[in-house]
Amino acid sequence: MAENANTDHFDEIVRNIYGKADSLYKFVDLYSALMAKKNDYGDGQLMTMVEVHLLTKIEENPGITVTELAKVNNRTKGAISQKLKKLIEWGYIVGQKKDGNAKSILLYATEKGVKCSTKHKHYDLIDIMQTTSQLLQTCSVEELDTFYKVIAEYTKLLEE
Repeated sequence: MAENANTDHFDEIVRNIYGKADSLYKFVDLYSALMAKKNDYGDGQLMTMVEVHLLTKIEENPGITVTELAKVNNRTKGAISQKLKKLIEWGYIVGQKKDGNAKSILLYATEKGVKCSTKHKHYDLIDIMQTTSQLLQTCSVEELDTFYKVIAEYTKLLEE
């Protein structure tokens, strides 16, 4: 009988862990879909979250390279290059060869890119405020702080 109780307790623990893991998987899936969704960040061009965040990273770090962007964004140089090609075609960024090194390209936001990046930051600020307001209807400030702390620590684990 004691063995059956231990098995039941173990099964309950496993169901609890799997339930939490399933919740995390669902969040990751939904957030990934959100990142891939195209939005108008203020100037009529439909872009994914990845594309507009790359533009903003370039706008905030003039002269950044593909290698640096790949490292910061945890993506391959090939994946970054595909996104940058679109940003160049749309007129948001330009690449300039680094003096003395034809292989190294320095990236800069154009005037159009700076305007779009600024609009994107405004869009994100409003979105973050709205999301936080919605979350505060069911979560405390302390719970949100804990959530973001856990996300930061989980990110460190994934980066190792």
